[in-house]
Amino acid sequence: MRHPQTPLRWSGERYPSTDPAGIYEVLADLDHPCYLAVTPRGIGAVSGGTVTAGGDGLPLLTAVEPLPPQRLGSADFLAAHGVRMPYMAGAMAGGIASVDMVVALAREGFLGSYGAAGLLPETIEKALARFAAEIPGLPYAVNLIHSPSEERLEREAVELFLRHGVRCVEASAYMNLTPHVVRYRLAGLRRGADGHVAADNRLIAKVSRAETAERFMRPAPAVLVGALREQGLITAEQAELAHLLPLADDITVEADSGGHTDRRPLPALLPTILRLRDTVQREHRYPQPVRVGAAGGLGTPVAVAAAFGMGAAYVVTGSVNQSCLESGASPASRAMLAEAGIADCEMAPAADMFEMGVELQVLKKGTLFPMRARRLFQLYQAYDGLEALPPQERHKLEQQVFRRPLDEVWQDCVRYFSRRDPGQLARAEGSAKRRMALVFRWYLGMSSRWAVTGDPERVMDYQVWCGPAMGSFNDWVTGSYLRNPANRRVADVARHLMRGAAFHTRVARLRVAGARLPASAADYRPAPLEASVPGPAAGVR
Repeated sequence: MRHPQTPLRWSGERYPSTDPAGIYEVLADLDHPCYLAVTPRGIGAVSGGTVTAGGDGLPLLTAVEPLPPQRLGSADFLAAHGVRMPYMAGAMAGGIASVDMVVALAREGFLGSYGAAGLLPETIEKALARFAAEIPGLPYAVNLIHSPSEERLEREAVELFLRHGVRCVEASAYMNLTPHVVRYRLAGLRRGADGHVAADNRLIAKVSRAETAERFMRPAPAVLVGALREQGLITAEQAELAHLLPLADDITVEADSGGHTDRRPLPALLPTILRLRDTVQREHRYPQPVRVGAAGGLGTPVAVAAAFGMGAAYVVTGSVNQSCLESGASPASRAMLAEAGIADCEMAPAADMFEMGVELQVLKKGTLFPMRARRLFQLYQAYDGLEALPPQERHKLEQQVFRRPLDEVWQDCVRYFSRRDPGQLARAEGSAKRRMALVFRWYLGMSSRWAVTGDPERVMDYQVWCGPAMGSFNDWVTGSYLRNPANRRVADVARHLMRGAAFHTRVARLRVAGARLPASAADYRPAPLEASVPGPAAGVR
């Protein structure tokens, strides 16, 4: 650091700490400034005192301002969602991002997204009733997943959200816009008393491709707006206001992650989407620009700090929450996740988009699911139906994978889709290939269910969605109380990641100014935190 002609000096009642433990304590005091002064014993850190130009005192090397974690990211995100921190726990399908998880986060002022994808409408409705009873007025979101092969479920989910007054939806896995996601957004538009357009229904779109992000950054397409108006699903005023606002309030840039993922690196993807947002904003001049957040690979404070450093308005975590006590995953799955390393993930066919060849990222350590799922897709590509399978292949499937005759599995499919989506059976009636796909999807769907329920007979078939952030998190918490999955609570993890991100942001600023800190003093370590007062910092708009 270059010193001015009149050197700055520090003085105060408390002498700077020069040992690593003392320096760490000062850096971790996020509510007060951190001064680095030159002492006879070396560089010392202190959180109080006075800085003057010249005069008595110790020479000041550099300083950083207070940085409570809520100052990271976007203040607009806090205000819009009524939360304390620019942090969100993203949805994990099948209720893995459970009601308990969302409630626990909301009570601590964090935004959590309920994993409604793959659940029947009656199950989702019960969850919405619990939110209304247990966290009235507190922030929460519900996931809406693009379901190209089960359009009915997407439509019924939106109808549920509108009927129950769900004010925030996290839209995920969208490749193209659908009438349903557009309807949800537009059904909340109104002209406020001040004349400005208000959007009561907030939409957070999770994307990994620039073309998809742009669709959500722009106003709803006129053709979809017109069709919704003709069907009476939105009002004339809502149709008129549709072109004045972006379809989504927030865009979550999803990098390499668990579940559906394009496995793109965040440092490459996030700046691209931020530049795209700025281009769209210059064109449309929205009163409030679309906020862009970051997800994927965020399992440590350093990673979270890096995301904010790249310009993220907020961060979203996923895999690390699945190992927490409040998740809907079974204790057996949580124990497997707690042992995962950064290389213990693999891509496998996705149940909801099996025929399209779409893959998702899952845990490979301790399970044969990725290998078995890939084999099912290879057989689907090679043969025209179950009847066309070579006898030895069919026998192997029935003995090792399905553990029952495939004809019985098909009857299970008939019973399941008769209740859930009869259109699936109608499409399969004259297509042996389609029937094969539904039978193979039975295994893919049940494997995730076995992992959720903890079926001890099917451990080797567990489908556990997981990205490399899980291994990174496990490495970081080694030696701390969070190493034991029995101690992992979702709000604790959120607070540590955010506090640690603020800590490492201060460390980075000191290093840029020329400070050289002891390694043990510059690494945030999770220690038990006292619970905060329930409730968010501000009401949800």
